[in-house]
Amino acid sequence: MENIKVTPNQKIIRYFLAIFLGSILLTISAKIKIPFYPVPMTMQTFVVLLMGIAFGWKIGLATISLYLFEGIIGLPVFAGTPEKGIGFIYFTGPTMGYLIGFLLATFFAGYLNLKTNIFSIFLKLILSVSTIYALGILWLGNLIGWDKPLLQLGLLPFLLAELFKISLLTVLTKKIIKFRKFI
Repeated sequence: MENIKVTPNQKIIRYFLAIFLGSILLTISAKIKIPFYPVPMTMQTFVVLLMGIAFGWKIGLATISLYLFEGIIGLPVFAGTPEKGIGFIYFTGPTMGYLIGFLLATFFAGYLNLKTNIFSIFLKLILSVSTIYALGILWLGNLIGWDKPLLQLGLLPFLLAELFKISLLTVLTKKIIKFRKFI
């Protein structure tokens, strides 16, 4: 099969399409809720890491930035919206640290060399997702107070699900990276 040349304009259109569709996928992942205590589980962190892996760090960051912008201006893209509020007020609530952590997680998932062995990929994805929880706990502590059981509220309930999502992504990563050439 002969290589097809892509013009710069076609490449830009592909980037914008990937960013737009990625933000839609992230919105859908925020709305799919798996019952869990104390908060429902979503597939957001899976998709956040997927954006970095599939699109690379630049397009991944643009995708997450668009998603956050959509939520800040009032579109009901975040988990729990519109039921629990929308816009900047919702964004600056208890989940703001986690949402900002999406940017770092996507950056690391797209920037770190994931063309290595499966154990190395797993550790790099653990590092990536850890940034979400680190920023989330920091913001939560500042918001509700450091005397509260922050790890029990904002981390421990999610560990098993995160382990599952990261394991799944670890197995799929090398196949996902091959998808980058189409973007």
